[in-house]
Amino acid sequence: MPPASKAEEAEREIRGKGFFQKLRVYFKSLGPGFITGASDDDPSGIGTYSQTGAQFGYANLWTPLFTLPLIAGVQEICARIALHTGTGMADLIRKHYPRPVLYFCISLLFAANTLNIGADLGAMAASCQLLLGLPFVAWLVMMTFMSTFLEIFVKYKQYARFLRFLTLSLLAYILVVFVTPQDWRRVLLKTFIPTIRLNKDFMMNLVAILGTTISPYLFFWIASQEIEEEIDEGKVTAEARKKVSKIELKWMRTDVISGILFSNLVMWFIVATTASTLFRNGIVNIDNATQAAEALKPIAGNFAYLVFTAGIVGTGLLAVPVLAGSAAYAVAETFRMREGLYLKLREAPGFYGVIAFSTLIGFVINLIGINPIRALYYSAVLNGIVAPPLLLIIMLIGGNHKIMKDKVNGRISGTLGWITTGAMTAAAVALLVTMSSGR
Repeated sequence: MPPASKAEEAEREIRGKGFFQKLRVYFKSLGPGFITGASDDDPSGIGTYSQTGAQFGYANLWTPLFTLPLIAGVQEICARIALHTGTGMADLIRKHYPRPVLYFCISLLFAANTLNIGADLGAMAASCQLLLGLPFVAWLVMMTFMSTFLEIFVKYKQYARFLRFLTLSLLAYILVVFVTPQDWRRVLLKTFIPTIRLNKDFMMNLVAILGTTISPYLFFWIASQEIEEEIDEGKVTAEARKKVSKIELKWMRTDVISGILFSNLVMWFIVATTASTLFRNGIVNIDNATQAAEALKPIAGNFAYLVFTAGIVGTGLLAVPVLAGSAAYAVAETFRMREGLYLKLREAPGFYGVIAFSTLIGFVINLIGINPIRALYYSAVLNGIVAPPLLLIIMLIGGNHKIMKDKVNGRISGTLGWITTGAMTAAAVALLVTMSSGR
C-alpha cells in the first residue's frame, strides 16, 4: 500500500478537530500553490503596481479583484494537469503537439523570463545602491552571484523560509493606506466599478498589470513544483505520479487560492498606497528607487528606503530562482534532460546550466543602460503580450480528454481559463492597436 500523500495526511488530521487545530493544519499544508502565488509579488510586480497607483491614482483599484479569479483558475488548471499526468508542461507539449509549437512556447517563456530576471536583478541592485551606496554594477554583480549560488547550491525551500521574513516589509504598504488620508467612498467605487480608457498609456498599464499578475513563468513553475512535491513523497517516476485523488485536488485548490489571494491583496494595497502618496503629490512616473520608496514614508519615515530595499531584495531573491527555474524546467523537458531542484549539480548539469545561463543574460541586460526601475514595468508588459499563446496551449491540454481523461477542465475552471485567455489577448491587441494609431 503506497504511503499517504501530504493532502491525505492533512485531511485525516482535521477530522474532529477544533478551529485553531484546523488552522494549524492548514498553514502546515501550504506548499507550491502558496509559494507560487507569493512569488507573484516580485520586484516587477511591486514596480508595476507602484507605477499604476502613481500614474492613474485609484483608477485601477478594480484590477486585483478582476485578476483574482482569473489567475486562480489558470493556476488550478496547471497544477491539476501536473498532478494528473505526473509530468511538466513542456514535456506534455512535446508529447502531444508538433515540435514547432513546443519550440515557439519555450522560446517565448525563456525570453520573457530572462528579461524579467534582468529587471529584478537591476531593481535589487538599484535599491541596495540607494540604501548603502557603492556603484550600481558592484551591487548587480553581488545580487547576480548570490541568486545563482542560492539557486544551484542551496535547496529553494530552505532559504525561502528565511527570505519570507524580508518580504514582511510589504506589510508596510498595508499600513500606509490606514495612516494616510483616503477618500474611502472613491476607493470603494474604483475597486468595484472598472475604469477603462482606450489610450496607449492606459492600455499599456493594463497589459503590464495582467502580465505581472498572470505571468507565464507561474504556469510552468507550479506544475514543476507539484511534481517535486510528489517526488518528496516517494513518487519518483512519472507512472507512479499519474492520477490524482479528490482529496489531493481539494487541498491543491486551497493551496493555490491561498497564494493568489495573498498576492492580490498585497497588489491592491500597493496601488492604493502609491495613489494616496505619490499620485497625490504629483509623482506620476517612477524613474528611480528613491521615488518608489517615497510611498512608504508616511509609515516608515526615514526608514522608508530600508523597508523598500528589504522588500525588493527579499522578493527578488525569492522570484529570480522561480523565473530561472521555470525556464530551466521547460528547456530540460524539451530536450529530455534530467531536471529538478531536488537534484545536485552533478546529477543535472544541463538543468542548472540553463539556470546559470538565464541569470547571466539577465545580468548582461543591465549593462546596456536600461533604467532598472522602468525595466520592471516593461518586463511586465512583455509578459502580458507573451502570455496569450501559452494560455491557449494550457487550455487545450486541460480540456483534452486523451491527456486528462476524467480530470479535464470543469465548467468553472474552463470558463475562468478561457476568460483569462480572451481578456489577455484583447488587452494585448488593444495595446498594439493604440500604439500603432499613436493615440
